Amino acid sequence: MKKISILGSTGSIGTQALDVVRGLPGNLSVAAVAANANIQLLEEQIREFRPAFAAVFDEAAAQKLKLAVADCPVRIGAGMEGLCEAASLEEADLVLNSVVGMVGLEPTLAAIAAGKEVALANKETLVAGGALVMEAAKKRGVKILPVDSEHSAIFQCLQGRPPKAHDPEGSALKRLILTASGGPFFGKTREALAHVTPDQALRHPNWNMGAKVTIDSATMMNKGLEIIEAAWLFGMPGEQIDVVVHRESVVHSLVEYCDGSVIAQLGVPDMRVPIQYALTWPGRAPSPAKSLSLTEYGALHFAPPDPETFQCLAACQKALARGGLAPAAANGANEEAVKQFLNGKIPFLEIGELVTQAMERQPDAPCDSLEAVLEADASARAYVRERAMG
Repeated sequence: MKKISILGSTGSIGTQALDVVRGLPGNLSVAAVAANANIQLLEEQIREFRPAFAAVFDEAAAQKLKLAVADCPVRIGAGMEGLCEAASLEEADLVLNSVVGMVGLEPTLAAIAAGKEVALANKETLVAGGALVMEAAKKRGVKILPVDSEHSAIFQCLQGRPPKAHDPEGSALKRLILTASGGPFFGKTREALAHVTPDQALRHPNWNMGAKVTIDSATMMNKGLEIIEAAWLFGMPGEQIDVVVHRESVVHSLVEYCDGSVIAQLGVPDMRVPIQYALTWPGRAPSPAKSLSLTEYGALHFAPPDPETFQCLAACQKALARGGLAPAAANGANEEAVKQFLNGKIPFLEIGELVTQAMERQPDAPCDSLEAVLEADASARAYVRERAMG
């Protein structure tokens, strides 16, 4: 029985993870749940899964939850301290971090410090603090297991990689290929996107995700973040990580080896598959997802991305090439720009422009402390807010 702490349990990934737990009651149980402020759903989860601990990032909401579940044997935490306690809980074997945004970095570091395996669905953790996180994981001997469908696909495809004894230089692996749905605006020109509304940008063709992640898909920022994340997860330089637009979201990603073999992981677009693989790794178990029928799809299509129209993708590639705190600045600027767009303060195309500008104005500096990452993040956010108000 593997005991799991789920950070972001009321969000899209968190609720699907709990669905996986329901399907594998003899394999998985819930040690802790944590959410931002949705205490109604969190109370339902507490009553169903009986975790030892629950945290609410919003401190006022945490007090309301404490009263609501006073009859349950669960401790309640609040704020960042509560998130970090959920991440380092003694009863947990594995931490699923599915919170959205930079708020996920500190709990990831707390989980690693406590020696917990981390199933990572929070892109920003590695984008902003990749050097810190991977160094900490290496020192503690902690595994970082990918949850994103693309990184899970690469992780699975890499099972065919030759053992180190047969490839001491690591030269067998030639390229990682991330697939992208293209979001709702694939094929559109900048002119066509000039007056896009938040409602239009939130209509993803294949995946059911939260607002921030869906907007990131529309701008292709999500694919830029995934390039940076893949570089850290798999130790690959940016120039060996490619992106291909694949509208059907059936091929989740691919790896190419030096002999020309390309291995792909396929499946219906259902996040419960990569979530379950991360939770049950190295084993596999029956999944609630529908079986893939290639004959039902009939054809699969692929196209190159358009980084000139979708500037966020190019900005992330440049940030990865620069290294240091540039990715943290790009990520912070994007989080703030998405917020401003959803609030009607800036147009859609300005998201990419502001991410690029904030990343470029970030001074070259190493990513050598949590404080440095948070400072770069705050500076980029402030820059975007200032521009939005202007």
